[in-house]
Parts: sequence; structure tokens; C-alpha cells
Amino acid sequence: MNHSDDPTQFAVDLTNCDREPIHQLGRIQGFGFLVAASMDWLIQHVSANVGAFVDGSPETLLGEPLDALLPASAMHAIRGRLQLLTHNEGSERLFGFDLLGTGRLFDVAVHVSGHSIVIEAEPSAEGPSTNPGTLVKSLIARIQRTDDLSGLFRESVRQLRAVTGFDRVMLYRFADDNSGEVVAESARSGLESFLGLHYPATDIPKQARALYVRNQIRIIADVIAEPVPIEPGLDPNGEALDLSLSLLRAVSPIHIEYLKNMGVSASFSISIVIDGRLWGLFALHHYSARHLAMELRSTTELFGQMISLIIETRLQKEQRRAEEKVRDLHDRFVGKIVSATPSVEALADFADDLRQIVPCDGFAVYAKGTARSFGHCPLPDDMPALARFLNRAAASRIYATDELAAVHPPAENYADRVAGVLAIPISRSPRDYLLFFRKELVQTIHWAGDPASKIGAFGPNGPRLSPRKSFEAWQETVRGKSQAFTEAEHKAAETLRVSILEVLLRFNEETERRQSLAAQRQELLIAELNHRVRNILSLIRALIVQSRPGVRSVDEFAAIIGGRIQALARAHDQITKQNFAAQDLSEIIQTEVQAYIGNKAGRVRLEGPDIHVEARAFSTLVLVFHEMVTNSAKYGALSDSSGSVTVAWHIDADDMCRIDWRETGGPPVAPPSRRGFGSTIIERSIPHDLGGEAEVSYHLSGLSARFGLPASHYQLRDGASQRPLIGEAPQTAATMTETGSLHGLSALIVEDNMIIALDAEQILLDAGLAKVFTAASVADALAIIDAEAVDMAMLDVNLGSETSFALVGPLNRKNIPFIFVTGYGEALDLPADAGAVESIKKPFADHQMLAALARAKGGKSAAV
Repeated sequence: MNHSDDPTQFAVDLTNCDREPIHQLGRIQGFGFLVAASMDWLIQHVSANVGAFVDGSPETLLGEPLDALLPASAMHAIRGRLQLLTHNEGSERLFGFDLLGTGRLFDVAVHVSGHSIVIEAEPSAEGPSTNPGTLVKSLIARIQRTDDLSGLFRESVRQLRAVTGFDRVMLYRFADDNSGEVVAESARSGLESFLGLHYPATDIPKQARALYVRNQIRIIADVIAEPVPIEPGLDPNGEALDLSLSLLRAVSPIHIEYLKNMGVSASFSISIVIDGRLWGLFALHHYSARHLAMELRSTTELFGQMISLIIETRLQKEQRRAEEKVRDLHDRFVGKIVSATPSVEALADFADDLRQIVPCDGFAVYAKGTARSFGHCPLPDDMPALARFLNRAAASRIYATDELAAVHPPAENYADRVAGVLAIPISRSPRDYLLFFRKELVQTIHWAGDPASKIGAFGPNGPRLSPRKSFEAWQETVRGKSQAFTEAEHKAAETLRVSILEVLLRFNEETERRQSLAAQRQELLIAELNHRVRNILSLIRALIVQSRPGVRSVDEFAAIIGGRIQALARAHDQITKQNFAAQDLSEIIQTEVQAYIGNKAGRVRLEGPDIHVEARAFSTLVLVFHEMVTNSAKYGALSDSSGSVTVAWHIDADDMCRIDWRETGGPPVAPPSRRGFGSTIIERSIPHDLGGEAEVSYHLSGLSARFGLPASHYQLRDGASQRPLIGEAPQTAATMTETGSLHGLSALIVEDNMIIALDAEQILLDAGLAKVFTAASVADALAIIDAEAVDMAMLDVNLGSETSFALVGPLNRKNIPFIFVTGYGEALDLPADAGAVESIKKPFADHQMLAALARAKGGKSAAV
């Protein structure tokens, strides 16, 4: 075939790498085979290796009906799967399916490509089938326990590595310019870390990113394996089969070279797609050939989709939190300028508020050709030229750049002070601006090799772009740019622009309205002032009259009157203010005591927890304790020189705040002969207004009262509680001493159940161990024992087809203490050389495992 007639034979020159037809390579990977049929079920294409799996060859199969190759059961199943496809996107899969009717089981993927039905099959993996739902549920449960995105990223790569067995698992996050950074990594020991390295956008070209969105998993089982051609390469219309949704699609020669340059022998990727855009990738590398069964690949695809949703949810939550913070700042700012006399020039008085809404290093208000500046800003002489530039660039919209000198060359003159600007136009003519400036942020970026090292090379198909060969960390220093203004900051600036314009435009109307109401308000205020002054004068007159008896001098009288008037003012303010918060119960009582009994305040004792009374109950309690204090001063314990009052409160089992008022040492008390308004307030206010309780008792020894305040009307501050806390029993001193001895050590977990191994690993890491190694077989465990420094080991007795007893000798020779974990109950027959080793039974609690390992490390032995 002439290469010039075959689009699968292509040349990639130095300018069209992004147009490399990687979806039409015309080849598949050889661990499976492909059959493509027309919509009327005639075979159009087959892979060249089809004869290794079915009876027939490309020559005998092409053009034949598909049911000549597949039995009726397979045709029925494939038709059913096609029915499930939505808009011909994605693929449907069958696992462990007798595709050919021969008893040999295959994993099958079916999708539609153009006018063809594409069937891909690979032999099913031997051994037990994966339960995708159970596995994904277990993985997601661990990931959801993480506190933040960084923890989520770390746990995700750790879980994927445990499930897939790849040497390295990375989470690669894309930036706005399509470059990327490794934000999380889990790798076997001995491998160089790629964490924190950046990769240029050219490493994953545009068409590859598009395929990652459409086909969200990608396996490359063996980098050096020869691809298998699809025959024929072109259909009768001269078009190659589109393999965008293929699971077996071969690999671009450029990408093969890229992986070889990295020393990678197999790879697997899982896309993270958020809002239809490729947000990131899980990139899995292995340094020898590695194939994952289709069922496990499909399970990780589901895992990737779930992780995408979790990341999207957490990103949205962070964004909402940031937007709420900015909205609060914005609302406070608007409230301030509305209450002030706003003008464009006066906005500079609110510089601190505006700089919180859009964080910056410098801020200026440019109005009527004059600038008021704060912080790092251009000089006043530079402002007119910048304003003229913004007049051309902004066009009554927000304008922002993080590299001002690149678009406005005069900014080079003040690059030492300003590198970026966000401008908010706040008038039409002359155009005035709020200007938020940011300084140069010198960035040091660590690249995985020099991003400019992709150079022209001559490949087998002509000139092309050659992948760089060095992936050693390469450092680049970026100057002349500021921290970029984020999308959230753009939104905040636009909201600010609209709000300021609304306030400024409506200010004249508001001013006129206020002027029209001024006279009416003045008359109302005068009338209200007259009413209040009369009431205050009456209260002061009563204080003067009641304070006169017993006073020995004018100075003493003045001091008493002054103190009581001040206390009365404080109490009056507490009662009448509008938007008051919860008030301390002790302060409520103290205010009344100070106001009405003066120098007898020392005879009132208050005791109880830190209770704050809610606003809706405050006025009622103030009135009740006002009556209690004044009655005691007139008739009770505070009416003579020897009596005292104790007010104590506590929370009972029903969460009721019980307040006890006890008077002692005063004159004998008798029930009042008539009931006045004060008694009504004391006995009925709390039950009626607050749904609480009130009870007053008159004893010769002194009056006592008990009030009950429901839980809805108070707060118990400082986390205090008089109810017992319910939770796990605390560790004993002995247990804490034992488990504390594990800090900083390393341990080996030998367990064939991946979920149990991960749980045990997390328990040990949370307990302070420095390193935890896991092994699923005796061979893996022996390799770790030989290669790593291990301080202790935990051995599951049953490892499927073997036991862990073979590890007893190697552990003893290296003097490594160990314990056994078993599900056999009491009937465990340990080998003789195990000695008096301790064993714990499944399921075990965290503290059981930690304590047993601590005892083993400390030379203790016990049977559990």
C-alpha cells in the first residue's frame, strides 16, 4: 500500500502535533481482538490477530454476516448492550461471557463508531471475579473520611496503587494553560518521586485531552509490544476506523517514545472529568509489562467517576465558602457607603474594605484625573497613561492582567512596584476607576525536564516533534508576573462595580427623599424626647426621695445618687436596645443589684455555670430580678444590716436551668397581705412568657424562690456541660504506655485481604508509626524482610493458598518480634519455633492490635 494513500501512515511536523490522528491509528494492542460490523451486521473490519481467538482469518471473515462468527446467544447479548448505549457514546461491557459458544470466557466491550458496531474482546482473567460495587464502595468510604482536598488526593492514589498493584500512581492536575502538576503520588520504595513536578501542555496534546474526556480509562499493557493492524486499514470510502472509544486502541509512536524515555513499561490512566472538562488524570506507571483485566479497569473507571463527583463537590464547597466570605465583606462595604455620603472620590476612604474584597498589594481610586493611592502603586505621573490604556482595553467592563508590562509597555518603568492590575470602571465620562495592583511574584517552577526540550527530529514518517529524553527536575524562574486574579475575584469585582454604580446613581434620589422626611422626623423626635425626658425625670426624682433617709452628708448623698443613676442607665440600656445578643445571667442580676441596693451589693452571692440568656428571654428575667432585688431591699434580707442573698443556678437532668434565690439573716418574712403588680411579675412572667416555672416560699428564716428556665432560652458557654459525656471508655494508663512505645517504629503487615490490610495500615500510621509495609504473600513478605528495616510484624495465618508460618524462621533470625492474626478461633495450632507468640482473633479492635504489637515489641507474650 502506498503510504500517501493511507491516512493511518502519517507524518507529524513541528507545528501540527496537536493534530496527530491518534484516534485513527489503524492498530490495536495484542492482548485482545476486534471485530467491526455494519449496522446490518456484516463484518467490515477485523484485527489481524483474530485467528488466534476464533476459527477463521481476516480473508474468510470480512464481508460475512456476524452471526456466522458468533452464536445466537452472543448476538442477543450484544444487541441488548447496544440498546443501553446513550447517543452512541461510551461502551457497554460483558464480563466472563462465552462469546464464541466454545466455553472459553471473554470480557467484551461494545460501542458504536460512525456507521460501525465495534466489538472488542479479551480473554477473561482467571481467578475470582471482582465485585465492582463492593470494591468501589470500600474505596470511596475511606476517601470520604479525609478532611481536605490534599488528604483526598493522597488517599486516592494510595487506594489505587493498592488495588491495581502498579509501581507508581500519580494524580496529575491541569492548570488553565493545560500544563499540569503532580499533586499526589504513591510509589514503591526505591523510585524517584515526581511529586510537585510540572509538565508542559505539549506532553498531553489537545486531541489526547479530548479523548481522555470521551474515553475515561486507557491501558497500555506493554510499551514494547508490537501493535496489531486492523484489516482493511481503510473502508470502501477511504476512511480509517475511528477508535476513539476503543479499549484496545494502539498507542501513538510519539507517546511510546515518551514512555520509553521515562523508562515506563506499562501505564494506565483514569480521567477526572468535572463539568465536561478534563480536570486531571490518575496516571499509573509500571516498570515491567502489566495488564489489568477489563472488569478491574471498568471498576477503576467507576471509581474515577465517583472521585470526580467528590472533588467537584468539595471544590464547589470551597468556592461557596470563599464567595460567602466575599459576599459578607461586600455587604458590609455597601452598608458603609450607603450610610455615608458616597461619591467617587470618597470611595478612597474605604480602601481597607475594598482591599479585603479583592486582595491586592496596592489600591488606588482614579477619579477626575487625580489618583488617591495606598500601598504599592504606580507613581501619580504614571496614572494618566494607565487610565488611557484602560479606556481602550476595558470598554466599561472589568479588566485584569497578571502581566501588565506585556500589554502596556510603559508599565516596565514601575515593574518593581506593580506587575498586575484589576480595574473596575465606576463612571462613564470621564471614566473613573478603582485599581487593584499586585506586585511581581517571582515563581520557581520545578518541571519534569526542560519543557522547551522537545525538538525537531526526523522520524520514520518524516519531520515530527520528538519527546524530550530528560525527566530530571528542571527549575525555571518566572519574573514579571503577579499572582493571577481568579475567576472568583473577577465575579467579586463585577458585583462590586454594579453595587457602587447603583449606590452612586440612587444617592441623589435618596438625598431628596431624606430631605422631604427630615421635618416630619424632627417633630416626632422632639415629641419622643419630651416623653422620655419626663419618664427619666420621674425615675430620678424617686431615686432621690428613696435615697435621702440615712444619709449623713451632701457628699455621701451625691455619691449614692450618682452611682444609682449610672446603674439604672445601664439596666435601661440592656432592656431597650434592639439587636442585643445573649447576655450573661450573672451580669443581669449584678446590674439590678448595683442599681438598686448600692453599697449592699457585697451581701449578694452569685454562683453557677456560665449561662447566657437568649435575647427573647432577657427582658422578662430583668423585670423579675428587678422585683426580687427591690423587694429584698425593702422588706427582706437586704433591708437591714445583717441579711444576705444567695442566687445559685444549675442545669438539671431535663436541661432546665434551675435558679434558686435564698435570703438568710434578715427580718422575719410573712406572705404579703395584698398582691401587687410586683408579685404578679415574679410569679407569672417566666411561666407565661417563657414556658418555665416560678415558685415563691415565705419562711420566717427568709424568702426563697425557685425559677425554671427552659433550654431554648439559654446557652451553656465554653463547652461546659453538666451531663455525662457518652463515648468510648478512655484508655488505661497501661494501654497508653504500651501503645505509646510504638511511635516512630516500622511494621510489616502480612494480609491477603486488601481491605483489612489497608485498615490495619491506617491504624498503625494513626498510632504514630513511621513506616508500614504490606504484603499479600509469603514471597512479598520475605522480600520486604530482606530489603527493609522492620521493627515488628503482624501475620495473618491464612494467606489463601498458603500460611504465614513460613515467615516465623526468617523473623526469628532477624530478631523481629511478631504476632499472629487469625479467624480460626481458639483452635490455632502454631509451629513450635513460634514459641509463646501472641495471637489475636478477627475481628479485632484497634487497641487490641496496638497493645499486642506493643507487648511483642517489649518482649511480653500473652494469649488473647
